Amino acid sequence: MPIAASIRAAVVRIAPAVCIGIASLCFGAAAANAADLMAFRVGMAAPANTVLAIWMAQASGFYQPQGLQVSIVPMVGGSESGPTLKSGDIQLMHIGMSSVVRANTSGLGDLRCIGSLANVIRSTMFAAPGVKTAADLKGKTVGISSVGSESDSTTTLALDRLGLRRQDVTIKEIGVDRLPYVRDGRVAATTLGEPSRSEAFAMGLNPIFDFYAQHIPWLYSGLTVDRKYLTDHRDVLVRFLKATIEGNYQAYMDEKRAKDVLAKELKITDPKILDISYSNFKAATPLNADIDRAGAENILDTTAPAGASRNLADYIDTSLSDGLRAEGFFEAMQQKYAVK
Repeated sequence: MPIAASIRAAVVRIAPAVCIGIASLCFGAAAANAADLMAFRVGMAAPANTVLAIWMAQASGFYQPQGLQVSIVPMVGGSESGPTLKSGDIQLMHIGMSSVVRANTSGLGDLRCIGSLANVIRSTMFAAPGVKTAADLKGKTVGISSVGSESDSTTTLALDRLGLRRQDVTIKEIGVDRLPYVRDGRVAATTLGEPSRSEAFAMGLNPIFDFYAQHIPWLYSGLTVDRKYLTDHRDVLVRFLKATIEGNYQAYMDEKRAKDVLAKELKITDPKILDISYSNFKAATPLNADIDRAGAENILDTTAPAGASRNLADYIDTSLSDGLRAEGFFEAMQQKYAVK
């Protein structure tokens, strides 16, 4: 057999084995890399457009280069937050500061908000058909997701702005999917965020008090951790924040991809509701996940019981964010995504 033909025959015999070997090496490396990632579980009280930064970071693979395998765990929020974070079942909770105040003042936890994905109340209180005025709410039932949640504390605030007190109504825990309750008249009113807020407007429900239109400062969607975990795993939380903040920037600048992620995660099929949910995100999301101290103060004024600490350091910790700013991370994100 000619030498050239012999070489070709040898290559044909060897090639499959080489390919299999390379594939095995690649698979093995991928498996090893996956095994090296730290599991990081995020509790989510309710699916909403305020979670978009985390969903975008997941979809774009931003957590893996930071050494994290992030998964989202559906939860109720409110009273669950402190014990679940303390137990280590989750490492971070996506909740507002109202839950932090409740946990820290009731002995249920020692929590800190380390960042924010919404610094204004992004919800509206809707009334059931037949409820036209605040006076119509007296003696009726108002739905909240759970005691201590943002829906609970903002209900107190809405009632106050409407000239009512909690004692004037019956407060009932009905979970996170509250739109059917108010639509069907099973409760007289409840607060709704996006996309349920837009759906309620489309149904013609009465917005008896629209927080979002008033842009009330409020630490509405905090990134919350147990204080001991913050002390022991600062490096992990910095890496989580970096990936999440980049998810924020990408969602802000890449409308199409952000809408695709929102539609998938929130099961939105109506283009108009999708447009509103995204616009709501873009207008009211702090790109660097900064905490607005005025919003935190408003929550303390509304929810803290008598005798509770009024020191913000007992509820929030901005040291990680301060460190990212000092090292130039925020500026690097602005340059990378051409945000002015």
